[in-house]
Amino acid sequence: MKDKKKVSRFEKYLTMEIGIEFKACLYFFGFLFFYCVHRLIFGETEASILHMAEMILTCYGVAYLQVYVFGNCDEADKLGVREYLGFFVCTLIYCLVSFFGNWYAKSISSTLIFGGYILFMYLCVFLIYRIKRKIDDKILNADLKQFQKEHKKVNDSDK
Repeated sequence: MKDKKKVSRFEKYLTMEIGIEFKACLYFFGFLFFYCVHRLIFGETEASILHMAEMILTCYGVAYLQVYVFGNCDEADKLGVREYLGFFVCTLIYCLVSFFGNWYAKSISSTLIFGGYILFMYLCVFLIYRIKRKIDDKILNADLKQFQKEHKKVNDSDK
């Protein structure tokens, strides 16, 4: 009989998929923001639905690549060769898709600025997850101490 408290493969898979979904949406929002600001700077007030579809599909594809090939590089504990390689490869993919998808009128300077923006986003996301882990650790340690304190009271009253 299976232990109901043990995490199943399906639950692990589901957790990974939820993380990928969150990651794709996060980057899509950031890219859409950059895209809209770029359009406004150049006097355009309309955005292409085709470009947005390309963005979200690319975000999902790259999110899978980040998780399964580059070990979730933007959520890593520390930055090493694998993480930097992941950032570079993923940024290159985004830039190539944006250039050939004509998101920025095939402007090399706009594409390079977009690439810099992506790298900045990666750094921000990395730092946010690092801070979140530290806060989560504090909360878990406080919960553990509270549990131990309550458990000790129960054990002492049983004696």
